[in-house]
Amino acid sequence: MPPAFDRRTLLRSAAAGALLSATAGCGGGDEDAVTFFFQARPAEARTRLKIIEEFQRRRPDIRIRTIMSGPDPLQQMLTYCAGGKCPDVLMAWELLYAGLADRGVLVDLREFLDRDPAYAEQLRADGYPALRDTFGWNGGQYALPEQWSGVFLYYNRKLFAEAGIHAPARWSEAWSFDEFLSAARALTRRDPDGRTRQWGFTDAWVPYFSAACFGMNNGAEWFSPPVRPERTNLGDPRFAAGMQFYADLAVRHRVAPSVGDRQSVSAQDLFRSGRAAMLLGGHWLYSEFTGREDLDFDVTVLPVGPAGGPGAVTDVGSTGLAIAAASPRREQAWEFVKFATGPEGQAIIAESGLFVPVLESAMRSPGFAAAHEGIRNLEVFTEGPSHSRGMAVTPLWGKVESLLERGCNRVLRGAAQADSLAGQTTTDIDELLRAAV
Repeated sequence: MPPAFDRRTLLRSAAAGALLSATAGCGGGDEDAVTFFFQARPAEARTRLKIIEEFQRRRPDIRIRTIMSGPDPLQQMLTYCAGGKCPDVLMAWELLYAGLADRGVLVDLREFLDRDPAYAEQLRADGYPALRDTFGWNGGQYALPEQWSGVFLYYNRKLFAEAGIHAPARWSEAWSFDEFLSAARALTRRDPDGRTRQWGFTDAWVPYFSAACFGMNNGAEWFSPPVRPERTNLGDPRFAAGMQFYADLAVRHRVAPSVGDRQSVSAQDLFRSGRAAMLLGGHWLYSEFTGREDLDFDVTVLPVGPAGGPGAVTDVGSTGLAIAAASPRREQAWEFVKFATGPEGQAIIAESGLFVPVLESAMRSPGFAAAHEGIRNLEVFTEGPSHSRGMAVTPLWGKVESLLERGCNRVLRGAAQADSLAGQTTTDIDELLRAAV
């Protein structure tokens, strides 16, 4: 999912966009340039610039003009395309691209891959099926993955050491729900008046997505199948128990901030300041935490419920690159997509430390390890794609999400139990999904 943007981030992103436009050959009269639409925070934009600069060094005959997205990239892309000005290359989000593919906005990239079977086989052998298959729609390949994020746990080494707690280092060696809760309790500190001065756990992601990951780690998929789903598994007792466990961290056990608490301070600030021992989030937060002398952190995996396992799982959390069907520069656009998602571009991503690459060769490279030299549990990143599970790829995602948000937020506020979602919420979602199959 696109990261949440506040006003300050949007203003900084606009400045980053101006920098990209000035340095990437993006003059208004450059009508032959390949237009590249993406969303990024400033640090991400700088990594994009490195990829673009290296590509243009190797291919000076192909110019790239960047278009920065606002906070609603799907609507912005639809507006561009409806007006006949669809960008040539589009950033694709796992939960959003299906709507564009279903409308015929995107090219089936098999058009290019079938022409170059050797390269296609190289990508297949070096990539991760979970990421690649996420962008497979109706038998076609509508985007190639460019980065993995997933979600996992950042943790404060100092606070863990003081509490005598050991964090798992690999997805295959996950802790249980009970072990996780015990750790969160030990890491929560309250003043004599009952005020919490240190939380055991906090969440920097979308809460009901996070709750769904806990449901998946109790042995049930969120949607079946993940691509073009026919039903949701909100009513599966295993999924409901995992979601309830997540909700109870704040509502019942008080080891995590409540919905109200989250409105007064961000999860990132709590973790950065040492007022939260664990934080759930993705690799997009790594650059915010690294290099801080007052924060010694590492990463660990999500916990596994009694009906889950044997290892922990996370969500796919991938973005990809797609090509517009209406592009008059398909061949040039493909050359850029091929570079950015192939070994050369992925090596730049690996060395930047900003993204997690989607090719195993880049993941295992010295450059990626050097960019994360402070991380001892590097396997949480390098093994993450292999332990990823899809959420839901459907052109009706916007409508499905509205129903999910309404139902799940009642559970997360403590106004309902998770097993109540087996009723009307599940019925309404399943009716929507059946209409799309």
